[in-house]
Amino acid sequence: MSLGVTSAISTAEAKPLDIKLSKDLEDVLQRFGVFESINELDKRNTVTRQLDDISKQWIIDVTIQQGIPRMYAEKVCGKIVTFGSYRLGVHSQGTDIDLLLVAPRNVTRIDFFTAFFQVLQGQPNVSNLRAIEEAYVPVIKFNFDGIEIDLLFARLTLKSIPDDLKLDDVNLLNYIDEKCLKSLDGCRVTEDILALVHKPDSFKMAVRAVKLWAKRKGIYSNSLGYLGGVSWAILMARVCQMYPYAAPATLVRKFFLVFNQWKWPVPVMLRYPEDIHSGDLQLPVWDPRVNPSDRAHVMPILTPSYPQQNSAFNVTTSTENIISREIKIGQRVCEYVFSGKADWNSLFEPSDFFHRYKHYIIIQAMGADNKEHLEWIGLVESKIRILVEDLERCQYIESAHINPTGYTHVDKELYPFTTQWLIGLRIKIPTDTSQTTTLDMTEPIQRFVDVIYLKQAGNKSPITKSMRVKANHVTKRQLPLYIPHSILIEGREKGVKRKANNL
Repeated sequence: MSLGVTSAISTAEAKPLDIKLSKDLEDVLQRFGVFESINELDKRNTVTRQLDDISKQWIIDVTIQQGIPRMYAEKVCGKIVTFGSYRLGVHSQGTDIDLLLVAPRNVTRIDFFTAFFQVLQGQPNVSNLRAIEEAYVPVIKFNFDGIEIDLLFARLTLKSIPDDLKLDDVNLLNYIDEKCLKSLDGCRVTEDILALVHKPDSFKMAVRAVKLWAKRKGIYSNSLGYLGGVSWAILMARVCQMYPYAAPATLVRKFFLVFNQWKWPVPVMLRYPEDIHSGDLQLPVWDPRVNPSDRAHVMPILTPSYPQQNSAFNVTTSTENIISREIKIGQRVCEYVFSGKADWNSLFEPSDFFHRYKHYIIIQAMGADNKEHLEWIGLVESKIRILVEDLERCQYIESAHINPTGYTHVDKELYPFTTQWLIGLRIKIPTDTSQTTTLDMTEPIQRFVDVIYLKQAGNKSPITKSMRVKANHVTKRQLPLYIPHSILIEGREKGVKRKANNL
């Protein structure tokens, strides 16, 4: 049997132990709040339908404003489609919904970021509305009835967008701009992933487990150089192709086994590039034989849709080492679980980040109110990788480990609109012990701050005096001045984790 680039390693059905451990895994995931209730899921579906209705009416209104009679304008349709974790069926409680507004050719991106933005401003259920036009994939972010929404836009060359239009048709990519292509990619990749696994329900359960594990270990963030939801889903889909009939618990165990042994930068792919229909298009695809920049990618995880790209292009040598370390520990823990020496809770113990280093850089992004703060932290977070890479070029820094979680300040009254990120530093020990070591990080920190203010100066939203960013070197003992105690005590090693960490 073959659903991927190789035949299956095993087509064995689940054994009683696999089924029992899968049920145990589901119970643990339930306790972590991974699954939504029926009411919560119904609310998401309702929100999606309401936004679809709003977008359809808006497209009719835009068409009428262009001088088209109403009787014809009402036939010009668009639609909202879901993608990402929500469409895959692997989202958790409280997570956002990724949506794409697919519009006909008479509706432009400018219309989306002006007229539709104004429509959303007038909706009573909408809050925290902000447009990020300069993002790699431009997006409007907002809360709708308490649910976070990331809304992308794609304009096709069609006169109208019927509700039953399938976005997997490669001919739809003809004559559309690069930003629309990137926006469409998420939907196309999501559908292909689901089509390339044999047992979708087992895949979904296993992906939920791996995503929870990655978040608990602080290695879930595409923008900060780790892996995002799509990359983790592709990795698990590849394991599902190798073990098509395996139970969820077995898939999780095999996930760690396979990728602990994987020889990066050998790419992970769900199907060969030549098996992906491209029509007459000549779009750039990931190919290190042709593209010199692709040769520098350390952890290629290829999307299964045309034009195939590396979903993990932000991963650096440093973050790949951190991911690989956690995968190695995860494999050990899974072996303990299957041998009866531990339970699944051991896999999801929090990261020991706050106990691993003696030195940290703390980055603080501050705004005057919630709206300003939300706009500001997005820019600051997008530039943190620059500081990490700069720090690793310092003479006495062996590695810089960014924690992707943004934390509130321990003193919320004094710092109400503040988000903090931390970078753990591993210091090089000089070979000459008589040499005095001076750890001066002034220059990389100043360059990081300058880049942020320079970037914001070029954006449409002006910088205000209250929009501030600071980065300071602190020791482990100083962390309680910034981070709540309940967070700092997480991740202390015990039991099976200490054994697994003994690498």
